[in-house]
Amino acid sequence: MLNPSISTTMRLQFGELNITPRVEERLRELDFTVPELQDAIDEHKSPCDGEPSVYCGTYGKYNDGSLCGLWLDLTTFDDCEDFVNFCKAIHADEEDPELMFQDFEGFPKQWYSESGMDEEDFDHIKEYCDLCDKYDQDAVDDYMEFHDELDSFEEAYCGNWDSEEDFARHIVEECYDLDRIMGNLSNYFDYEAFARDLFMYDYSMGANNNVFRVV
Repeated sequence: MLNPSISTTMRLQFGELNITPRVEERLRELDFTVPELQDAIDEHKSPCDGEPSVYCGTYGKYNDGSLCGLWLDLTTFDDCEDFVNFCKAIHADEEDPELMFQDFEGFPKQWYSESGMDEEDFDHIKEYCDLCDKYDQDAVDDYMEFHDELDSFEEAYCGNWDSEEDFARHIVEECYDLDRIMGNLSNYFDYEAFARDLFMYDYSMGANNNVFRVV
């Protein structure tokens, strides 16, 4: 335990956490020692190069004109409780820190809230990360243009195509034998009109040209 007359500091991304005896006591309540918190900061600090991340300060510090806090890589936490507990630890210089997530990057906006993160949104972000590891992130982002959850992504995902008409040609080639059905008239088949029908009700295409069926 620190000598009551001694105060040390722990560097955050912006600002510092002053380690006083009262802060040490609060850290113990959160199951941290001072060295353990330093190791955790090194583990959870985000390099901000694409990982789903949030910047964690507090309303109290912000209202006092301080942006003291840390960018956190959400993928380094096991669950939401672990995440919130760590956020409170880096602000253990406040009696009851009101966490403020002042910025975010690397995940869809609908799961971001300045005033907090609940377990459901945290789990959505983890699921988003898992799908981005398995598929192109552009495909997952395109799906999120039309949906609030990712439950049906894999069932709905059809792939990436140059255009709606290009996808319509693929459907015709896979499902129909136009030469047998129409003979020479197949040369006059209106793929543009067929694409309009497909994407009116049964399919959607995102900004990055990824196609999804309606499920």
